[in-house]
Amino acid sequence: MGHIIDTPLGQTLRAGKPTLWLNPEFKADKALQSSELSLTDIHQADQRLRRCAALLQQLFPELISSNGLIESELLSANNLQQLHYPDLSGKLMIKGDHALPVAGSIKARGGIHEVLCHAEQLALEHGIISSYDDNYLKLLSEDAQALFNRHEIAVSSTGNLGLSIGIISAALGFRSVVHMSVEAKQWKKQRLRDRGVTVVEHSDDYSAAVAAGRAASNADPVSYFVDDENSPRLFLGYAVAALRLQQQLIEQQIPVDAEHPLFVYIPCGVGGAPGGINFGLKQIFGAHVHCFFAEPVQAPCVLIGMQADDKQHPESVYQVGLRVDTEADGLAVSMASGWVCSVIENMLSGIFTVTDEELFRNLFRLCQSEGIEVEPSAAAGLSGPVWLTGTEPGKAYQQQQRLEPLMHNATHLLWTTGGLFVPAEEMQKFQQRGSQLSAR
Repeated sequence: MGHIIDTPLGQTLRAGKPTLWLNPEFKADKALQSSELSLTDIHQADQRLRRCAALLQQLFPELISSNGLIESELLSANNLQQLHYPDLSGKLMIKGDHALPVAGSIKARGGIHEVLCHAEQLALEHGIISSYDDNYLKLLSEDAQALFNRHEIAVSSTGNLGLSIGIISAALGFRSVVHMSVEAKQWKKQRLRDRGVTVVEHSDDYSAAVAAGRAASNADPVSYFVDDENSPRLFLGYAVAALRLQQQLIEQQIPVDAEHPLFVYIPCGVGGAPGGINFGLKQIFGAHVHCFFAEPVQAPCVLIGMQADDKQHPESVYQVGLRVDTEADGLAVSMASGWVCSVIENMLSGIFTVTDEELFRNLFRLCQSEGIEVEPSAAAGLSGPVWLTGTEPGKAYQQQQRLEPLMHNATHLLWTTGGLFVPAEEMQKFQQRGSQLSAR
């Protein structure tokens, strides 16, 4: 394939026009296998988080009520559906990762899982714990603290992954360094510094910050770099959300089967968190789940990455003439994770793009109808049901997958991704802008 800019899709993207792209490689019932990962790996990640539950309760008292599990609620969205999706048949739900405790975003599960992997590995190597069955509260001992303090954990981030990695690393006693790209919000940098994290500010974009952070970490023999672009540990931590969602659907008596399809709409940056969730959901629900990612019109990096013949080497949004100019800091990424694109090549149903104006309208509608406050990135998925049910490509997808007779039984799940720790004055600005745009 030539450069994407030479295609009609490339021209649409270059013009900044919202679009819905359907993945021609999607294989509804043959998408379960990855060459590297399996459902067993997801269960092992879940077991690790459970082994560390008592430890996490000690570090973060807000987890006591959930017995140390970092999880969000599955919420009905009846008011939102009635007011803003009146023609949508089926049931509208929200997976509230905007309120995930400790880190305040979808990045909590993956980031905390990866740091716990590293801490567990060091503790086993140095005799702090003797096995997976040992008491993980030993990771809070003086010996463990001395060990962790000799080691650094580093990450590059536009904001939310940095919060996740920085907060848990510092809490465990590691020296923690977060490389923040130019898109990162000041309040996120300050929140990390308040926790004792070293924040390195970069004047370049996310991909450049990753390269700089990786190089600095690789030069230090006791530094461990959390690589959002190429990390199975992060990916599997994100995928654990699928197991938790499965249980919540059972508890709320919401079936997902051949007669009851599940549509999931997830905001997407470099691809790790939505990719992990997509992978996990396909392992569990197979052909009955359909995942769509949401990206800003100025930063559709995974959409572009999925066009590559060699998924491991995606083009950047700059090659299409875009600028990564968006208020959605968590989604402001110029180049996708090639590794994630290759893993989900046959599992992802499609990707739609949204303007910043639409993000602010969405977050305002969500607050007005359901009392839920999110940051702009987290509102991207709210445009998904309209793309699927009210546009020609969306109807074409229903037809291709023989879903039309089942839509009245469908569950549409909006995955909100961040917002818990947004300062009140910032949130007020978001709402004001959304209100003004909605009034037009």
